[in-house]
Amino acid sequence: MSEQLHKPAKHESRFSSQRKTPAPCLAVLVPVFNESNYVSAMLEQVLNQPSVSEVIVVDDYSQDGTWDILKSWPARDNRVKVFRHETNRGKGAALRTALSIVQAPLVIIQDADLEYDPAEYERMLEPIRSGQADVVYGSRFMAGVRVTTFAHRMINWGLTVLMNLCTGLRLTDVHTCLKLFPTSLLRSLPLEEQRFGFCPEITAKISKIPGLQLIEVPISYNPRQHAAGKKIGLVDGVRALYCIFIYSMRKIPTVNWKSPAGVGPNEH
Repeated sequence: MSEQLHKPAKHESRFSSQRKTPAPCLAVLVPVFNESNYVSAMLEQVLNQPSVSEVIVVDDYSQDGTWDILKSWPARDNRVKVFRHETNRGKGAALRTALSIVQAPLVIIQDADLEYDPAEYERMLEPIRSGQADVVYGSRFMAGVRVTTFAHRMINWGLTVLMNLCTGLRLTDVHTCLKLFPTSLLRSLPLEEQRFGFCPEITAKISKIPGLQLIEVPISYNPRQHAAGKKIGLVDGVRALYCIFIYSMRKIPTVNWKSPAGVGPNEH
């Protein structure tokens, strides 16, 4: 009788020891400019993700009360670090500021406007954890669901095709915000762009790294209009064309980086 009671307990113990949960390994880089209506809701959603170990928010000289909201967040959650530029320098500059603070082995870029869902982080981390990829982009268009206007989709499609032709990549969404990188890789790149041009700049430069595996995974997308605060415009589209041509042709210095250790699931 005692033997029969003991066997199920032993089986349950062995089963529970094999269950795996993801280790916090992700730094979320958040450039912010005039997002007082969204920034707190965004931070709450980001901090609910199990893989997030730190959130670095850089306020790019907001004038709508965003900074007053952000200043309270480190006391609410010690994973949050907030910084402020004394002039408006652009999204690319804000990301470089954030990158200089990172301690986690992986970084992902998150806008403050909640067009992109932080719940997608786990889907994007899976190819890294399984060893299938070094860099992961979240594609708004892979699911086959119409998520933007026809004009926006055509512009994005044109820029993506041009990037693919210039670099040899096979992307479907070059201007997605959700991009996941090893921290050491992103820090090793000589990043130059101040505004939205950082996006094609990064893609063009990593395309030159021998052996680097970049894949896309489908993600959801909830677009907003310029009337609701969307900031990218025609000038940024023209700059994107320039960045694709210039950075895809320009050589970059030797990039020294390594795949981050310890980002696979932990056993508990």
